[in-house]
Amino acid sequence: MKVAFHTLGCKVNQYETEALRLRFRERGYEIVGETDPADIYVINTCTVTSLADRKSRQYIRKMKKQSPDSVVAVTGCYAQISPEEVKAVEGVNIVTGTNEKGKLIEYIEEFLLEHKPQLHVKSYEELRQYEETGLVTATESRTRAYIKIQEGCNRFCSYCVIPYARGSVRSREPEDVLTEAEGLIGQGFKELVLTGINTALYGTEEGFSVRDDFWGIETIIRRLDRMPGDFRIRLSSLEPAVVNADYVKRLLRYEKLCPHLHLSAQSGSDRILTAMNRPYTRQEYLDIVKVLKDFDPGYGITTDLIAGFPGETEEDFRDSVRLIEEAEFCKVHAFKYSQRPFTKAASMPDQIPAPMKKARTQQLIEAGEQASLRFFQSNRGSVRRVLVEEYEEKSGCLTGYTDNYIRVYIESGDETAINQFRRVKLLEPFEEGMKGEFQ
Repeated sequence: MKVAFHTLGCKVNQYETEALRLRFRERGYEIVGETDPADIYVINTCTVTSLADRKSRQYIRKMKKQSPDSVVAVTGCYAQISPEEVKAVEGVNIVTGTNEKGKLIEYIEEFLLEHKPQLHVKSYEELRQYEETGLVTATESRTRAYIKIQEGCNRFCSYCVIPYARGSVRSREPEDVLTEAEGLIGQGFKELVLTGINTALYGTEEGFSVRDDFWGIETIIRRLDRMPGDFRIRLSSLEPAVVNADYVKRLLRYEKLCPHLHLSAQSGSDRILTAMNRPYTRQEYLDIVKVLKDFDPGYGITTDLIAGFPGETEEDFRDSVRLIEEAEFCKVHAFKYSQRPFTKAASMPDQIPAPMKKARTQQLIEAGEQASLRFFQSNRGSVRRVLVEEYEEKSGCLTGYTDNYIRVYIESGDETAINQFRRVKLLEPFEEGMKGEFQ
């Protein structure tokens, strides 16, 4: 039978879909593209915003329309938070929560036998065990592989529904992470991206089995850094709500760890950060930035910012714009505040009108684009190590990312460079990155 997948949302969802693909393939199913006719469609959903919910519903309907007789299985965060709403979408046969993905094949095969709709969603209070979905040994990418190390979050930021969608913090055993990493390196992957719902919380839960000489996420980085092979490590994110400047300073000792961090600021206003239940100040955030920039002026820092949080004044908003200017980000992801179920912010007074949220978001995007341009300009003439990933026909260039997360376009047809590290001189801003030349 033919199976197609569609993934919405974060890198964790992308990883989990890769794990599902491998399990279906091992079971004898044929994996096809999401635009191809299929017997089974699996939609891995997101619920971080109301737009994500809408996109999830759109894809469910699109898949069913593509193959009216197909089985449609919906999993992921939207299915966890709003299972009855998902179940009511025409064409949905199976709904599973975020901790039931490992059993999805069994649920589908049961449906194929009995043709009875299935709903398998636990309450978020029950999501306390790490669900091991098996080792990922390959991905759709030829060069970069994600490794999930952690699940859940217990920070309960006032705007965020994810703790309710993913449950409490639980961590993957280090030996399982290292075994997966060894396999991926053996398959030729050159970049390993450590990902989780809140990776900075790795190993912090009560009862986690590794305690001797345990340094949280640093224990994984330390052991990966010692592994033989020419590869690099990248963190998908590190929460300033969990780590501080002193902790980040310790990470700079690891040679294979890329000089790039995603640090979600969410706001540049101390007043709004407090309302968001983000336990750090603007200055503490900038202290982390200073540690990184002192280590390497070209250190790449990416961030998330929310526009239009309830009660956000014009001065609060200007603080976010000024943070972009001060932190020298290489990329800014700007989002409109979205009311989410179960969250405290959804019932806060002084909700910001939609037109104002839209306008402020656009201003953050524009400020972020200017910051990116300044970052690219500051890297002109430098030579960085680039992992060449593919040949892009549109630009006629080989493309890949520097260690500090600049996408580079190299005018060369030498496809033997793909999946190789090459030293590249950065020349000038181009597209969403920079032109470069091999050294």
